[in-house]
This record gives sequence, structure tokens and C-alpha cells, in this order.
Amino acid sequence: MANSENLKQLSSKEARKNGKIGGIKSGEVRRARKTLKEELLLLLENGNTQNKISLALVKKALKGDIKAFEVLRDTIGEKPTEKHELKGEFKQKTTLEDIKNLKNMLDE
Repeated sequence: MANSENLKQLSSKEARKNGKIGGIKSGEVRRARKTLKEELLLLLENGNTQNKISLALVKKALKGDIKAFEVLRDTIGEKPTEKHELKGEFKQKTTLEDIKNLKNMLDE
């Protein structure tokens, strides 16, 4: 945790040097991620790979794996939307301030 005893004042030259090093490292990481993404996309272009993954996911879902089921459901576009409906006097023109006041009333 930072405190006045362990903070180190850098000159602008040192700060620039450290920033350059960080930028170079960031670029390396970004390129590595891009390469991984490209490799995965190439593997998935092979229809057999995609079929095997899909089949494995279905098998897991059939065995009761809830996470696998959720992935399948979301992938085919049937993820339920979260709907929040205000009723009563708050139904029309409810503002953020109204909600904050309601929360304060409930907290009391």
C-alpha cells in the first residue's frame, strides 16, 4: 500500500523511460493476444473442430452442467432479458432522484 515513505519521485526523463517500456510491453502482449485469436479462429474454421466442441457442450448440458446449458441458451439467442418494472406512483416519469429517495426511505 502506498504511503509517503515508499513513494518515489521520478524525474520526467525517468517517467518517460518507464512509460516507453510499458508501451513496448503492452504492444507485445496485444500482438500475442491477436496471434492467439487468429490461431483459434483458424482451428474453428475446420467444421469438425466446431462440431466436436458443440457436441461436448451439449453432452455436458445433458449431464446437468448448468453453465454449459446457459452457454448453449445464450449462443442460440434465447437469453432472457432482465426487465424491471416500477408500479404504482413511480410508474410515470420516475427520476434517478426519486429512486435515491425511495432507497433512503427503505434504509431508514
